[in-house]
Amino acid sequence: MSTPPVVVVMGVAGTGKTTIGPLVAAQLGVTYAEGDDFHPPANIAKMSAGTPLDDADRAPWLDAIGRWAHGRADRGGVVSCSALKRSYRDRLRAEAPGLVFLHLTGDRALIEDRMGHRQGHFMPTKLLDSQFATLQPLGPDESGVEVDVRGTPEEIAARAVAALRPSASAPAPEPAP
Repeated sequence: MSTPPVVVVMGVAGTGKTTIGPLVAAQLGVTYAEGDDFHPPANIAKMSAGTPLDDADRAPWLDAIGRWAHGRADRGGVVSCSALKRSYRDRLRAEAPGLVFLHLTGDRALIEDRMGHRQGHFMPTKLLDSQFATLQPLGPDESGVEVDVRGTPEEIAARAVAALRPSASAPAPEPAP
């Protein structure tokens, strides 16, 4: 890749966006931004109280992330953002058209277990069901990859980078007859 992509690390709470994002950014040689830092204080208070955000709550957050991504288009970057709905990803792409999504996926039991062991995060485990209910996986027309979250953070990040940056040793496509 001549210019690294701007990658949105997406997925439900507890998939490791905040852990995997910086590892992927380091391997790509780009800046990482924590998506939670773009939330207005009212959103954090709402989630901390166990209340899911609605689309109106998310709009200014998504716009702020989109502006950050747009500003990184010429040099790449990685930002974490749940981006659970297609409409959220469309809103991000409206600000930064070349975005690539890295969807971290995993078994609900594994993710719930990981959430239960987190310290100091505002997202309570009881909101996990609402996250899965909201999730709309990447469509075939969306630029991105899915990576399973089993394994160590380093293993997950390595799989992610490999998926984002296909190996030069991949077989060439067969010529058309």
